[in-house]
Amino acid sequence: MYTSFHLKANELDDKILKSIKALFKSKRISIIVEEEMDETEYLLSTDANRKHLEDAIKNVKQGKTTKVDIDKYLRK
Repeated sequence: MYTSFHLKANELDDKILKSIKALFKSKRISIIVEEEMDETEYLLSTDANRKHLEDAIKNVKQGKTTKVDIDKYLRK
């Protein structure tokens, strides 16, 4: 079984441990703690993504956009 908890470090408390113990009972488990990236950090985390987003922003500012009729695709 795989369970993921997403919370702030200051939200850690005994309830979390009790929840984990209840879910996994006497099974062996691994606990890995990692810092999460927010969406912006993630999207800018590679040079290729950063360039693509910067180019897209530049295009919007220059009025280089394309209108899409979303209803056309929803009707299919």
